[in-house]
Amino acid sequence: MHKRVAVVFWLLAAATIVSAQSNAQTEPKKANARATAEPAATAEPFDGATVEKMASQCVTLETELGAIEIAFMPEVAPEAVRNFLNLSSTGALDTTTFSRVVKGFVIQGGNLSTSEKWSAELAKRMSRRLPDEPGLVKHVRGIVSMARTDEPNSGTTHFFILVGPGPHLDSKFSAFGTVTKGMEVADAINQAPVEGEKPEKPVRINRAVVMPCKK
Repeated sequence: MHKRVAVVFWLLAAATIVSAQSNAQTEPKKANARATAEPAATAEPFDGATVEKMASQCVTLETELGAIEIAFMPEVAPEAVRNFLNLSSTGALDTTTFSRVVKGFVIQGGNLSTSEKWSAELAKRMSRRLPDEPGLVKHVRGIVSMARTDEPNSGTTHFFILVGPGPHLDSKFSAFGTVTKGMEVADAINQAPVEGEKPEKPVRINRAVVMPCKK
């Protein structure tokens, strides 16, 4: 009698172990499920910044030919300003060049593929599109505005500085800043030799520096 009870208990215990092993093999591993999740987008310094905060900041583009200082108008183009401040503060504009020049009209920068640090991360950053924010700001000498294609909301990281008037751009492109110092540098970049609209020797932005605007 005692032997029969012992055998029954042994069989029940063995069945429990087999069942537990089977469940362990069929249940998905939570750690693996977490590992395959998409990584969260990296926050940038001016994400969520107020208009007042952005208006208090200026950027100096330290180019090979000298410095260009820019103040911003976030009240008319907040996302364009936020984008430029983020690009400057994260170093994305460092070592990029002014890759397009139209004589007497504009110099264009912000092509991250011209960076000496070109990478998959910068390529991903350059693919992020911005909403169009055309306002009442006139495209006159010294204005900084977003470059884009003919498609709506196609601005990314490209920007241009006007060295001459561009009234045909008014109410169509997102003007977001103005040069407060260094227009002679922009003129020098604009006057350098080009082939078509491509500079023979593109001028490099060594570093973009964000700092509180001088009062």
